[in-house]
Amino acid sequence: MVLYEYPFNEGIRTMLRLEHLFDRLGQLVPRDAPVDHHFALATIFEIMDVASRADLKSDLLKELERHRTQLQGFRGHPGISESALDAVVARIDHAFDGLNQLQGKAGQQLAANDWLMSIRSRINIPGGTCEFDLPAYYAWQQHAPERRRSDLQAWMTSLMPLAEALQVLLGLLRDSGTPQRLMATGGQYQQSLPQGRTHQLLRVRIAADSGVVPEITGHRLMVSVRFMRPDAEGRLRNAGTDTEFDLALCS
Repeated sequence: MVLYEYPFNEGIRTMLRLEHLFDRLGQLVPRDAPVDHHFALATIFEIMDVASRADLKSDLLKELERHRTQLQGFRGHPGISESALDAVVARIDHAFDGLNQLQGKAGQQLAANDWLMSIRSRINIPGGTCEFDLPAYYAWQQHAPERRRSDLQAWMTSLMPLAEALQVLLGLLRDSGTPQRLMATGGQYQQSLPQGRTHQLLRVRIAADSGVVPEITGHRLMVSVRFMRPDAEGRLRNAGTDTEFDLALCS
């Protein structure tokens, strides 16, 4: 199955972008090739760019506090496992404390490193990090993989509280949605959303061998999923065939 996610607001969109970048960073750092560590460093700079929004940290802290308060309200209810509840609340508390202790924006400490900022200023210029432009950076790339990896992990330290908070919040959000098996007749599906409930994320799963791509649109009143099929030149065309898929609305 292939999973597609559609955010209903800018806050969730930012969180998903950051999660995507942290996932990429987690794949690149364990590798040994200098080119992989170059792109790992580029990814750190991308995370800093996305996380530069002034209210991001406070928004995440508010969301963690909201979930904690909501979960505490379930204590004493029949059918609720106190041990499972304690474990989830402990994860929220740990993420909250780590993010709350972070000074300034995520990656702010890295912005004080002149050597890193000299690389950041040129990394988006085509060929801008060649050895004749940044000889010190070129020399760093010749170090043993273990030394480069150690440097990258040290630079990532100030970003990890953000990564943990995102993991907790997006995990709670995804767990709130129950997948439903549906049929898109002629490749198209529409669903009205119940009023009085704010959905934040839509998740669509389709078979990996279906050969279709979902085109998702949505707002607080309705969601629409249209399945497309790429032609020989890669342009998406209406599939026009009945397509089975799973849909989950998360709030």
